[in-house]
Amino acid sequence: MNFKTSFMEFDTDLYPQKVLALRIAGVEKEEEVPFHQHHKGQLVMPLTGFAKCHINDAVWMVPAHCAVWIPSQVPHSNRISPDADVCMLFVEQDIIGMPNKACTLSISPLLRELIVRLAQEEQDYNKEGTVARLVDVLVDELISMPTEHFDFPIPAEHRLNQIAKRLLANPGDRKTVGEWATQFAMSERTLARLVKQEIGLTFGRWRGQLHIVVALQKLSMGESVQRVAEDLGYDSVSAFILFFKKTLGRPPKQYMKERE
Repeated sequence: MNFKTSFMEFDTDLYPQKVLALRIAGVEKEEEVPFHQHHKGQLVMPLTGFAKCHINDAVWMVPAHCAVWIPSQVPHSNRISPDADVCMLFVEQDIIGMPNKACTLSISPLLRELIVRLAQEEQDYNKEGTVARLVDVLVDELISMPTEHFDFPIPAEHRLNQIAKRLLANPGDRKTVGEWATQFAMSERTLARLVKQEIGLTFGRWRGQLHIVVALQKLSMGESVQRVAEDLGYDSVSAFILFFKKTLGRPPKQYMKERE
């Protein structure tokens, strides 16, 4: 059974339990679930490989040892990499302390193992039994997890929306703000101001968010730092490493090793 079939057949609304878990592994090719939503909030947590989620006005990249949180009733689409091993957690919307907006969470080793363990259990577990007590610990750990910023905003404003889609199609595009502005019959100052107004970032930081998303995806799949730097259009490997370290605090190899 493929990822899409096994996931879509798991109807979380049929279960009264406050937290449910589903684990899917062995996907032979990249799979994508169409846009949908749940009554329960959803946590997407890759154990290996990566997941990419389209949520509202952003693309979210989820490397191993992180997870993306999708609140209740928020439309989203999930794409899973080949050979990924992914846990899906479904959490009742009234649990206090869960984020009310989509975000990426760091996942502690304890929380990861609790989710894996829950996925091994029957999901119609007794609300007063051993599994229910495990879930209480899981929830306490979950609401304490820190957030990360592994998303690429896609604005609704039609010109920025077009730029975002072109950058997604070609993340290595290194056109300047002025060159993008010329393509959309704007001045450089107008485009820079529009990006800041709509997204809250400079153009450089906005594109940098995409580079982090793509770099984590490629590094998670085992691509070399040099290849990633080339694909993203950097003049040298050292320039890419400097950007990555400035953004995430550690060079790519060290960052990925600590995530393993």
